Amino acid sequence: MRGKTCLITGATSGIGLEAAEELARRGASLILVGRDERRADAARRRIVGRVKGAEVAFRLADLSRLAELRRLAADLLATAGRIDVLINNAGAFFDRHALTEDGWERTFALNHMSYFVLANLLLPRLQEAGAARIVNVASEAHRGATPDFSDLTGRRGAKGWPAYRRSKLANILFTAEFARRLGAGGVTVNCLHPGFVATRFGDSGNGLATRVLLGLAKRFIAISPQEGARTIVHLASAPEVATVSGRYFIKSRQAQPSPAAQDGAAAHRLWEESARLAGLSA
Repeated sequence: MRGKTCLITGATSGIGLEAAEELARRGASLILVGRDERRADAARRRIVGRVKGAEVAFRLADLSRLAELRRLAADLLATAGRIDVLINNAGAFFDRHALTEDGWERTFALNHMSYFVLANLLLPRLQEAGAARIVNVASEAHRGATPDFSDLTGRRGAKGWPAYRRSKLANILFTAEFARRLGAGGVTVNCLHPGFVATRFGDSGNGLATRVLLGLAKRFIAISPQEGARTIVHLASAPEVATVSGRYFIKSRQAQPSPAAQDGAAAHRLWEESARLAGLSA
């Protein structure tokens, strides 16, 4: 990874931070994206303190807002130089319904639209790097979910587990359609299930009952952030996946997602609708 730059969203804690540190150990320069300047500074200091010679930059952005995604992308294109790996990791679970300033349910906005918009806006810079990679953090939570194109943005009350499952299904459909559009050679795009990980996931924006249940689950059945980051690092750096694209991985191995996640027509429609919402060319 020496000479390569990795851009990682949601990198100030959890699996994003663990992946960032490991990629720095392998020689990559890092650009971390988060919304909390204090945690970002702590993440940067941790990595620089543990990895000799680590190069770590930070960009502040609220990835649930379209204007912020556009501002971030413009800033990166103007100042960041090359980008070899984009890791879309930022995500959250919300048990209360709320809309963003764009009129999108916030799970849909952060967990899907941020991936879609950032990857599309940064694609020219990734293509300049040659054999670049996009890594999307999805989840096994997608199983059993189906797209709801009658209320894709979740305005009519989507929330909690159903909204989260649909957002993770969207990550896999987006990955497959993006790979189809990119074709062979150049930029690859893959997605993964990191496992159920003991992180800050679900600790904010939720009611007490949800926080307690998630806290108990994370205490007794979750894996460590270090374990959860392994497949992210594998997809970002392993030579054997350099030409693999449009695939879903679990524990660094290719896996079959649900039948709904393999629906090409749904993937195409999700792309078209997402592009329309973001004001991007389909």
